[in-house]
Amino acid sequence: MSHMGTEILAFILTVSGWILISSTLPTDYWKVSSIDGTVITTATFWSNLWKTCVTDSTGVSNCKDFPSMLALDGYIQVCRGLMIASVCLGFFGAILALVGMKCTKIGGSDKTKARIACLAGLNFIIGGLSSLTACSLYAHRITSEFFDPAFIAQKYELGAALFIGWAGSVLSILGGVVFCFSLAEEGTHARTGYTYSGASFISSRTKAQNRAGDLKSSRENGFSAKQFGKNAYV
Repeated sequence: MSHMGTEILAFILTVSGWILISSTLPTDYWKVSSIDGTVITTATFWSNLWKTCVTDSTGVSNCKDFPSMLALDGYIQVCRGLMIASVCLGFFGAILALVGMKCTKIGGSDKTKARIACLAGLNFIIGGLSSLTACSLYAHRITSEFFDPAFIAQKYELGAALFIGWAGSVLSILGGVVFCFSLAEEGTHARTGYTYSGASFISSRTKAQNRAGDLKSSRENGFSAKQFGKNAYV
């Protein structure tokens, strides 16, 4: 029962992490900056993986989509690929986790379900690492430009999407590790049961051999007694 509860907890962690990672893709604020003047001229600049925008003090936003994927900076292309791969891996990992959990009725034997759960855990771990790498790479670019005195263009700060992505990545990795441990626990239980059965089998065979030996000895002793009685009359 405790093993089943652990898998349910791991499933909740991984699915929560996958939802957080997925929500970062359409989130606007990957990086944000503001220009403060008077109340009327205050403007907020923000950007994500798909577009860059500016919002004035009245709440009106003007956005510009990135024109061409091939013309983008390399780090944005890498971040796009890693985040999309993370979302895909989390989706397939969730399906495998539903099949491999002990509380479900599909997936086959316990050993097969443990292997499927471990495969789901690997998907979540790789997906979490992909998202963690993408968010860290994007944040490194922002901080490098911010602290570079030679960079004279608009400087940005870390947006909310990065922190959401980091949180989702950690949850996915933790849940995936728990799923992988389920295979090790299943193997331990299987080896323990096999050892007990082997010991019981050896004990039964030894008892049978001992009984056969006692019967053979009693027969030999009876045969010797008969011979001794026959010779006594001679």
